[in-house]
Amino acid sequence: MSSTTESTEHKALRTAVAALGQRYGREYLARVAREGGHPDELWADAAKLGYLGVNLPEEYGGGGGGIAELSIVLEELGAAGCPLLMVVVSPAICGTVIARFGTDEQKRSWLPGLADGSRTMAFGITEPDAGSNSHRITTTARRDGDDWILTGRKVFISGVDIADATLIVGRAEDARTGRLKPCLFIVPRDAPGFGRSVIEMELQAAEKQFELTLDEVRLPSSALVGDEDAGLLQLFAGLNPERIMTAAFAIGMGRYALARAVEYAKTRQVWKEPIGAHQAVAHPLAQAHIELELARLMTQKAAALYDAGDDMGAGEAANMAKYAAGEACVRAVDQSVHTLGGNGLTREYGLGSLVTASRVARIAPVSREMILNFVSHQTLGLPKSY
Repeated sequence: MSSTTESTEHKALRTAVAALGQRYGREYLARVAREGGHPDELWADAAKLGYLGVNLPEEYGGGGGGIAELSIVLEELGAAGCPLLMVVVSPAICGTVIARFGTDEQKRSWLPGLADGSRTMAFGITEPDAGSNSHRITTTARRDGDDWILTGRKVFISGVDIADATLIVGRAEDARTGRLKPCLFIVPRDAPGFGRSVIEMELQAAEKQFELTLDEVRLPSSALVGDEDAGLLQLFAGLNPERIMTAAFAIGMGRYALARAVEYAKTRQVWKEPIGAHQAVAHPLAQAHIELELARLMTQKAAALYDAGDDMGAGEAANMAKYAAGEACVRAVDQSVHTLGGNGLTREYGLGSLVTASRVARIAPVSREMILNFVSHQTLGLPKSY
């Protein structure tokens, strides 16, 4: 199947997830966030219908699909106004890494729960002084007999309060070279020495952000995911789906905002015609739609490459998709707010809060400037500036 056209199965999945999203919608998620709760009902329904584990292996209770299917789930929930951020983290990043590289015991222990939504896992890579630079991670893992001991800090880690464990990226010393190499560890929520504190955000979201401290956290050897010598490969096996899913998140948000603006422009009348008849209103909305569609095409390409096992090709496409979707989302939200004028900033219409939320896709999980660096060096072969 070409990555530029969707299969009948994918179209049916979109329709089904959209129907679920419509049952909940923007007001549900906004209410949950205002009350400091979590979208447990939506999460449970999505799990029951098999959407949360659609990318995970069938033998562990998943749908046997890939990131292509999971990105459709997130985009359609977003387009309905109720995206689930933890879908990016739990099944897409952590589930993928464990399915590809985990031991048989780790797969048996985690994948069925991640697939049916009964267990969730957070992902901890970002650090205060490293930002998007995974080579500057200072969280260290050292051997102590058969155990590992982790020490370090992480910031902007989503959903740690509701996650059963966090997949932590640390660095361990290579016995042959003495260099530090990335390794991934499953850290249970209640592990001694594993602390968390909420980061107060301007962004109103159900999923809270945390700073984590790892103070001599002792873990058994079974906490290490996969082979400690394949750390970088394993890391990017999680980061590429994260970028693809962030793109889907952004496209869904952009579509939601655009649909509200189009609806308003069709009915809002100031002179004799609805405002949507004026090209100064219509053309920017049409442009926003085009940009969202183009971003979706690149997202579909990235997902197809990843699901086909082309990690290198997927890395380039996933970064481009995240960049394109982030830009398209911001422009769609901005234009939608402007189309509604003052109403665009009222709680009734629910667009004002998206002005902040839309910026997330430009910043996380990797900034657009770092993506431009990646494309400059990896795609165009230009020299590094750092």
